[in-house]
Amino acid sequence: MPIPLKTNPELDRTVRELKALSREHGAPIWRAVAERLAGPRRNWPEVNLSRVARHAPKGSTVVVPGVLLSSGTLSVPITVGAFRASGAARRKVEAAGGHALSLLDFARQHPKGAGVRILG
Repeated sequence: MPIPLKTNPELDRTVRELKALSREHGAPIWRAVAERLAGPRRNWPEVNLSRVARHAPKGSTVVVPGVLLSSGTLSVPITVGAFRASGAARRKVEAAGGHALSLLDFARQHPKGAGVRILG
């Protein structure tokens, strides 16, 4: 019996559902995010809030195909979707008036991927 490449069932389910969303809605952004997550974890981006603040204007939507970390400050409301986010990063995003969502919830809210930026 072959050993699965990914042993995390949540990650496996996320990759499968993102690929399904991409096929269903014709949104290549979700396939690109799924393929990044399917790669080695050492290649996942670790994005700090300072980078999000630098590259995302007020009210924008950003997806991080990896980990969202809390270094830096965020002063504008932004909706961020990440596979994993630190607790402090979630609190800072909420304090700025934005929303920090899991990757699947984020993808379900933006199925077409229109206006979504990939950071990382």
